[in-house]
Amino acid sequence: MTLTLSAARRIISVALAHGAEHGMKPLSVVVLDAGGHPLAFERADGASPGRFEIARAKAYGAVMLGMGGAAQMARAETQGFFMAAVNGVFGGKVLPVPGGVLVRDAVGAVIGAVGVTGDTSDNDAAAALAGIAAAGFVGEA
Repeated sequence: MTLTLSAARRIISVALAHGAEHGMKPLSVVVLDAGGHPLAFERADGASPGRFEIARAKAYGAVMLGMGGAAQMARAETQGFFMAAVNGVFGGKVLPVPGGVLVRDAVGAVIGAVGVTGDTSDNDAAAALAGIAAAGFVGEA
């Protein structure tokens, strides 16, 4: 199963709605395919313009490393040199914090990642998970 543009739009719509319903700051959401390429992006009214790069870096790290942002942050805390080296390998495109969430299909295969930014990292991850679930996939934060 692949991540379609329609599913990406659903993920984004629900993630943004989740943020609004929970009183979060304006969110920005990107959905990447399994190769790390953007499928869709939206920035809520009032979100700062630099949020695309932050959202993409959160999602990119998740899909390229096969681990969600929370796991990446834990790894950075215990093996900072490794995560710094990984970020160098990927040209500085990895942001190892919550809010980068893997998207898995029904059999557990990674089919993409979602990056959310704008509120606290944990709230960003919660919005991503809500969107992923609404699209019928499994998220791994």
